[in-house]
Amino acid sequence: MIELNVNGRKHRVDADPDTPLLWVLRDTLDLKGTKYGCGIAQCGACTILMDGVAQRACVLPLAAVGAARITTIEGLPDKNGKLHRLQQAWIDHQVPQCGYCQAGQIMQAASLLAENPRPSDADIDAAMAGNLCRCGTYVRIRAAIKQAAGLSPRRAVAAARPPEGDAR
Repeated sequence: MIELNVNGRKHRVDADPDTPLLWVLRDTLDLKGTKYGCGIAQCGACTILMDGVAQRACVLPLAAVGAARITTIEGLPDKNGKLHRLQQAWIDHQVPQCGYCQAGQIMQAASLLAENPRPSDADIDAAMAGNLCRCGTYVRIRAAIKQAAGLSPRRAVAAARPPEGDAR
């Protein structure tokens, strides 16, 4: 049995220590927000936080986790269910298109803001370079990170949506 601390809760799992954390999160703990992308830590879809630092869960064996605090996208909202400032910024800037990579993008951004609360555009681009988005929403991702960092005003989602009943 391996004990894990995931999203502030202790879990005991019966798994091989070489099993990648991604499969325990998804298949054993039923935390489906962390996605499988490439399986070789190159796309970022499986990004989680380990003691606040972004890690790729698809190549992180359980044996390497130890007593670390693991946070997945499901663990970002506060105890009352209020969205994390990055999650709200993602909504405000309508970042997701297909949405597949977005949990990993948000987790990478959370790690960035924990390390650098007021990142420049260059800092954001460098930190996010390893997280791929097939839909190409990189400009909106940067804007959302800047909003979450308090570097730009909140964008009004309502202004960007067509009026109710408008079939545009």
